[in-house]
Amino acid sequence: MPRLKIDSTKRRNSELALLALALLLVLAYSATVEATMLDTITPDFWVPTAALAAVFLALHVVIRFLAPFADPAIIPAAALLNGLGVGFLRRLDLDDVSGVAEAADRGAFAGGGGRQLAWTLISVILAAALLVLIRDHRNVSRYSYTLGFGAIILIMIPAVLPARFSEVNGAKLWIRFGDAFAIQPGEFGKLALVVFFAFYLVRKREVLSLASKRFLGIDFPRGRDLGPVLVVWMMSLLLLVFVKDLGTALLYFGMFVVTLYVATERSSWLIIGLLLFFGGVFLAYYLGELVGGPFANFYDRATIWLDPFSDIDGDGYQLVQALFAFGTGGLFGAGPGGGSPGIIPEVQNDFIFAGMGEEIGLFGLVALLMLYLIIVERGLRAALDVRDSFGKLVAGGLAFTLGLQVFVIIGGITGLIPLTGQTTPFLSSGGSSLMANWMLVAMLLRISDAARRPLASGGGLATAPGGKPAPQQLHGAPTEVIRP
Repeated sequence: MPRLKIDSTKRRNSELALLALALLLVLAYSATVEATMLDTITPDFWVPTAALAAVFLALHVVIRFLAPFADPAIIPAAALLNGLGVGFLRRLDLDDVSGVAEAADRGAFAGGGGRQLAWTLISVILAAALLVLIRDHRNVSRYSYTLGFGAIILIMIPAVLPARFSEVNGAKLWIRFGDAFAIQPGEFGKLALVVFFAFYLVRKREVLSLASKRFLGIDFPRGRDLGPVLVVWMMSLLLLVFVKDLGTALLYFGMFVVTLYVATERSSWLIIGLLLFFGGVFLAYYLGELVGGPFANFYDRATIWLDPFSDIDGDGYQLVQALFAFGTGGLFGAGPGGGSPGIIPEVQNDFIFAGMGEEIGLFGLVALLMLYLIIVERGLRAALDVRDSFGKLVAGGLAFTLGLQVFVIIGGITGLIPLTGQTTPFLSSGGSSLMANWMLVAMLLRISDAARRPLASGGGLATAPGGKPAPQQLHGAPTEVIRP
């Protein structure tokens, strides 16, 4: 058997073994929840895990054929997070069940956990379809401007819609179709923006790398080159004020600044970005205090963050209950199904990390964070190893975006930063976030396959596995991250 075939088979076998372990953990979690809450285990407790196993194994088979050199750790980490999210949402459903008989009668797709299970099936199928359609990540650059324009449209639609069609819990991030269905278009917009930023910076990085003055040992860019950063900064402030969400503004601006830093390797861009963002946030806070209007929402959120216990039964109730949940959970937690997460408003969405923390404790939460860290680290490794600059920026941008989103939401519910309207990737209830994050995983898999594919198998050639040549403007682009 050729050596390349053996290498790819080893990776996929490792992925299969890790995936089986992840599903066993999800199955054990589901059984423990039922044993704790119902004093027995229903005959159908395994059905949701079996459905997850079927779709994850189908994705594994797709990867075996279409991306055999892809990183074997990404899918198991995402599957475990996703499976535990489905299990916790089904655990919340059991709070509404009066007995074992009623629990046994609930179908696999009933309640919030069932809807999340259905969204998982759709999301994983979407990720597999992305791997089928995109055989070479460099071909995505052909549609960069279209994706960039589409991203702006997706992000701005909720801002211009009336509040009754777009506002949930004070944040205008949604497009609501009555009470039954809603989508968060910004989740897809962030992926499109990463592709656009990567393409733009591959072409403009030499101009943006130019320095005019050296101050305190750091090279700062020319004033005329600040235009792109100022445009994205203004867009972030508009999101902060009119969409009423700090998390989204921080996510988009941080994504651009870090992608710019990766492209140019100039730390001055990080300093400029931090100064611009925090300067804008402080300005919005004081304008909210002085004039109110569109700045009032951010001022209210910042006030709650500064002292949530000043109004413990009012505006600060949600954050305080989350902090109590962390404290009640302690190091080891009350055990799956042993806590009272239903006390926390919106625990199925923004505050799912706090609800789970009460039951799995600090050690369990650290384990969840390690899973996110694995995905982010593997994404960054793919960025370092892939041979073209466009792939480096896309993989680095996607990995950083996932890590920043985790920081923004967990920082909000732990009191580190003001509360945001972001979801916890793979855990929170909702189809938009789940689909977007599985699309992100599919792109990381595709780029890691190109990064790990040996040159002898065509990994370093300009022709994609699908047979179509990669865009000419990206050929031979020098590496900005790895120096010889």
